[in-house]
Amino acid sequence: MSGVVTGDAVVLGLQPARLPSRALALFLDLLAVWAVYLLITVGLALATASLDEAAQMAISIASFLLVLVGAPIAVETLSHGRSLGKLACGLRVVRDDGGPIRFRHALVRGAIGVVEILMTFGVVACIASLVSERGRRIGDVFAGTLVVRERVPADRSAVVPPPPPWLVGRFAELDLSAVPDGLWLEIRQYLTRMRQLDPGVGRQLAERLADELVARTGTPPPPGVPAAAYLAGVVGERQAREARRAFASAGQGVGGRLVPGFVAPVAPAVASVARPVTPPVATPDAGASDAGGSGTATGFAPPA
Repeated sequence: MSGVVTGDAVVLGLQPARLPSRALALFLDLLAVWAVYLLITVGLALATASLDEAAQMAISIASFLLVLVGAPIAVETLSHGRSLGKLACGLRVVRDDGGPIRFRHALVRGAIGVVEILMTFGVVACIASLVSERGRRIGDVFAGTLVVRERVPADRSAVVPPPPPWLVGRFAELDLSAVPDGLWLEIRQYLTRMRQLDPGVGRQLAERLADELVARTGTPPPPGVPAAAYLAGVVGERQAREARRAFASAGQGVGGRLVPGFVAPVAPAVASVARPVTPPVATPDAGASDAGGSGTATGFAPPA
């Protein structure tokens, strides 16, 4: 999965997960956790049959807390936000800034999840996810986390979008020699995925990339131009220069040395010019020679 990444190697600004995908992931998680809990409960019941009722109750409460609360917290902490259900649905829990979650984030999510998921059968979590702009439940709000989609469907956005028409040619005099390839790659990745980013995160990312580009070129963008449009215009100018340079080098190869892969245009075949045909001179017959007498025959018969 390609994209602009943070220092923690987490893809930044992926689409937030919505209620249907989160509900399916939660159902798979609860199915696995309850299956493990039932197996452990049966095993403990057989193992503690000789104990008194108070001890059995204490063991039951401990197993409930360890399996239904502690296990999801441990799994999310060790997998950096990927549980079994989230892994199957292509989801992941990240911090609000895009970084991986820690133990405290998973602990807050798990503790509040006991109330809004287990005790209310998920009703509170569903309502909170529907009300939230980014589909967050109460545990996400208190923990400062967000569930995002890791597997974004592929579309036609892999091509860099063209700059706005009113920006074409505005950066013809811009010096791009000091811009490193790594910054060009980040800008290209942003432009190809900016429609998949959260609007707020995408705007901040575009402004950061624009500031880095201005620091490299030494020329600020025109007043009133958005950061995303400025990036698209500069990338479009760079592509236009590369195209002109490629055509120029190809033309030099035709006039001088041979350029591999370049096929010179073949001139159309010129048809051979036929020789002009001289019409034959009429030869006077014998009667005309006798009638005209001696002399040179011209082929002209006078009127009778």
